[in-house]
Amino acid sequence: MKSFFRFALLALMLLVVALLSALTAMRLAIHGREVAVPDLTRKTPAEARKIAEQSGLHMDVERQYYSANVPAGNVLSQLPPPGTQVRRGWQIRVAESLGPQRVAIPNVVGQSERAAEINIGRRGLNVGAIARLEFPDATPGEVVSQAPPSNASSVSAPKISLLVSEPSQPQSFVMPNFVGQPLGSVTLALQDAGFRLGAVTVQSGTAAGSSARSPASIIVSQNPVAGAKVMAGSAITFVVQ
Repeated sequence: MKSFFRFALLALMLLVVALLSALTAMRLAIHGREVAVPDLTRKTPAEARKIAEQSGLHMDVERQYYSANVPAGNVLSQLPPPGTQVRRGWQIRVAESLGPQRVAIPNVVGQSERAAEINIGRRGLNVGAIARLEFPDATPGEVVSQAPPSNASSVSAPKISLLVSEPSQPQSFVMPNFVGQPLGSVTLALQDAGFRLGAVTVQSGTAAGSSARSPASIIVSQNPVAGAKVMAGSAITFVVQ
């Protein structure tokens, strides 16, 4: 019995040692593939890329910003920051400095979208986000606002975002149900709402005469049907009896 317990204790100790060895090997394997992110700031993109590759990392210039402190052509900022532990093969995203702002921001408000894009490009700037909104008093396709404004200083990025006027869309309505109502009252309701009375036919399908257009005629079907989406000014046709 004593030999059995001695054997069991030995087997347990060996199992614990094996587990500890496996965990240690796993930690070494995981951390062995990790590296500290180097500091790439104030390096040229070529220098920064070489330093990153020496650590088994990749580097990509994603953006460009103006900077009064970092010379043009040098790395302004990076992500992840220096000292961060990452796996080999990780990509470092950097922003490149354009140096101090030297380009004046043009005024493109009132120009067409195409003319504004050309004007911005000629200054060595880029068009940023373009938002579109209905402006009743503006010409469709006209720039009504810009950011940053003209002649702005201390601009962070060489981009100008635009707000452009788009054509007004006709007002839409949900078609009500006129079946069972007199033609006369429905005609007045349509006119008040900005719609037009279209063709009116009798239930037999022949063209409606003067009697069919009597205000007392009852509507038995309509087109568009109830619930359909209709635009202001549309013609509504009826079948009456």
